[in-house]
Amino acid sequence: MNYTENSLNIITAKSYKGIGNAWIVKNIKGNENIDTIISLLNKTIKGEPTNTGEFESLRKNLKTKLIEKFKDCCDGFVAVGDPNFPQYRGNVKDSEKPVFLYYKGNIDLLSIENKNISVIGLLNPEGDIEERERKIVADFVKNGATIVSGLAFGCDSISHQQALDSNGNTVAILPSPLNNILPAKNKSLAFQIVEEGGLLVTEYGNDFKSPMELSSRYKERDRLQALFCDTIVLAASYAQNSAEKWKILGRKLDSGARLAMGYAKEYNIPRAVMYDQNFDENNPMFDLNRELINEQKDITIISNKNIHETVKEIITKTATIKNIISSQTSLFS
Repeated sequence: MNYTENSLNIITAKSYKGIGNAWIVKNIKGNENIDTIISLLNKTIKGEPTNTGEFESLRKNLKTKLIEKFKDCCDGFVAVGDPNFPQYRGNVKDSEKPVFLYYKGNIDLLSIENKNISVIGLLNPEGDIEERERKIVADFVKNGATIVSGLAFGCDSISHQQALDSNGNTVAILPSPLNNILPAKNKSLAFQIVEEGGLLVTEYGNDFKSPMELSSRYKERDRLQALFCDTIVLAASYAQNSAEKWKILGRKLDSGARLAMGYAKEYNIPRAVMYDQNFDENNPMFDLNRELINEQKDITIISNKNIHETVKEIITKTATIKNIISSQTSLFS
């Protein structure tokens, strides 16, 4: 299993009560020595202060548990400060910045230099939604993009599978640890993603303890779908009020796609939607797409007629932004 002393130190620090992502982001740049970390912890934690012996004992136990628990299903873990820890996109508050990730596969697919496109949507697409989404994903892959999604049923699975079918790379962001892939029925797809050069990644090393915790993890997964992409594309989704609007009783129609698109707006990540006014205007499965178009007049709309040119435009803008960032970085390095 691949890991650094830095990543072990950070996960050990996170094991102390009251130490979360915001604390790590505020206090840790990466590769601090243990004495420095202990000093920082003792300014925050309540009760008895920690010390070198306690910290190193916790660190040793965590290392042993992680290696034993994930030896067959995890290639390694990375933390902020590690050379290969992926840089998020957008503007994010400290509490929502990722600081630690477990992975299986090629972690470099999340590199800031990579052209990453998230393609997401609802769990039960009908009609021609799958065919249209596949065309869009295939075009993105053809233009050198890596496809990011959440391994959920429906549109997520379609985007992963089409990326593989197009001989491209795809990244699945999970709400669960790597030894308990969710949804379980998509384990074969997860294994295929890794076997064909892709990536499984998660923030979690432990199973959820309640339905409420799992729900929270899905939301946190949704934020990573936005943070690790250069543009997020919504294939199709019901809106929050779709069940009431269309009088579809007894079904929860709202999906995590709405949250992911909301995070993208908050983080200033470019957003796009699959939509054709002539065919989708009265389809409840495009309620969220319509809402986003009305909310953001300059949102990118991908229709059947403009797939090729719109995909190229998105990729070109992505490459231009990356070149600017690269030039700015080299000036100050």
